[in-house]
Amino acid sequence: MAIGTYGTVRPSDVNPEDVEIIMVYSPTRDQSETIVQKKLSATDILTPYFEDANNVELLGGLYKLTLPATEFNALGYYTVYLRPAQIRTKITDCGVLSALPNVKGIVINLDNVPADFRNKFASPQELVGYRVEYLNNKQKVPNFFRIVTSSFFCEPIVTNEVNTSVKSIRYRYVDNDTNLVFLTLSPSSSPSNKTNAVPFIGQPNQEIIITNSYFNPTTLEIEMVEHDISTLAIGLFGNQTKSVEDGIYTLYDTANNIYKQYNLFEVRNQFTNLLYEVRQDRGDDVDISKNLDNILE
Repeated sequence: MAIGTYGTVRPSDVNPEDVEIIMVYSPTRDQSETIVQKKLSATDILTPYFEDANNVELLGGLYKLTLPATEFNALGYYTVYLRPAQIRTKITDCGVLSALPNVKGIVINLDNVPADFRNKFASPQELVGYRVEYLNNKQKVPNFFRIVTSSFFCEPIVTNEVNTSVKSIRYRYVDNDTNLVFLTLSPSSSPSNKTNAVPFIGQPNQEIIITNSYFNPTTLEIEMVEHDISTLAIGLFGNQTKSVEDGIYTLYDTANNIYKQYNLFEVRNQFTNLLYEVRQDRGDDVDISKNLDNILE
């Protein structure tokens, strides 16, 4: 007997242009340190994996994140915030359809949409499922949004009100040759138990944020350090030599290349009493004659 239980969680098929990446950098965890915030290009650093050999079917949910050396070039803490790309625009008008006066929606003028996102409005129904959030005085209304249920090109038409000489602007759907898009939202109709309680869907000239709902935002914390497990292992387990004549102490990596060199010497007083044993980093002054292959010949 079927119990009607189905899986609802699926990996996201997301193109890099649908992702917005914000990087926040701090040299330490101290709040008094300078914080640097910058937006990164998702198309440059986010690469999708493909499931087939023809690079057609995306392997949903799996992406390669490349950290550009020009941005991640300092020691410290980087917080990388990946979220759905946001389209910031404003409402041109709030109206109804001429043929269906009960259908309310908002009208967007493509001239007010950033050029990088106008392709999202190019096809009918492209924005279905997108989230609309509202701003008042540049501040986003917290925890309030509407969902786009349809999007079509439209044009305004002038209609006469019933039993009056007053004219009003309504809209009708058209195929193309217009910069106006009519979006219906949910919820936008009054509940049956209180017909005068019309849900708020916005007002003309109000700024809004239109966001895709392909995936949930995620945060990555990346710590850039001078040494990792591999480099620490070189000092503990790698090959090492000490030149008896000049006191040069050399560390080698797994390929027996010179990784680090130090000067080893002693400091004594005028009575030749030993005071200190010193290990001094030679920095870039590397003695290449201490190559391990040369020593073991």
